[in-house]
Amino acid sequence: MKITRYKKVQKYLKFYYNNFGFHQPYQVLIDGTFCFAAFKEQINIRDQLPKYLNGQVKLLTTRCIIIETEKIAKKTHGALTILKQFGLHECGHKEPITGSNCILTMIGKKNEKHYILASQDRDLQDKFRTKAGVPLLYLHNKSPTLEKPSRASYDKAGQTLESTTVFISETQNEMLKNMKKALGVEEKEEEVKVPIKKKKPHNPNPLSCKKKKKKPTVRNEIKKQEGVSEGKVRKRKKKKVPKHLKEQIKNVV
Repeated sequence: MKITRYKKVQKYLKFYYNNFGFHQPYQVLIDGTFCFAAFKEQINIRDQLPKYLNGQVKLLTTRCIIIETEKIAKKTHGALTILKQFGLHECGHKEPITGSNCILTMIGKKNEKHYILASQDRDLQDKFRTKAGVPLLYLHNKSPTLEKPSRASYDKAGQTLESTTVFISETQNEMLKNMKKALGVEEKEEEVKVPIKKKKPHNPNPLSCKKKKKKPTVRNEIKKQEGVSEGKVRKRKKKKVPKHLKEQIKNVV
């Protein structure tokens, strides 16, 4: 079984345990439709259900359900043999009734005996979705599946939680606080100090930074004063000699 399926089952069972008092061994009430689907898919109910629910399981049925499957024994002979392996719970019906009606009377309004209903009958499932505290179990893709608790179950669980909180009034809470102070049993609420994380200095983005300007040195300043710029040599201007002076100099020479 996959881990996600296992976690879901444990979560749903914990919900029924906390809010409706379900406990091990889990009592699974099985009808003929569930056994027929198990026979068709070749699923061993005795082995699969305890593994799936991860606990002790009691597989139960009623006399009315067995008689109903016997009437259509030609089509459901294999389902009947599976159904007769389980324990019988007395339904109290002197004359046999249909399996769905028998299950309705067995579970009742509050499901006081904490049955988990195992059935493939969709009409029966829809009826119990409107009732609180009735887990539904069915076969899906050759594997047992426990359905998520219905809206009625969640609403009922919310009502029970609200009723427990309203039970103690504000005046009673004040009296309890005063008694604790007098006895010196007052609980001090310790403030949980959340450590403030200091931000680590990050290096600046090299693309957004400007290049550092070079500081002027003494040598550069001297060069500037002499008219020589940094990185450039200033050329001296040649004075042109007129032609008549050049000729005079040649003659003298």
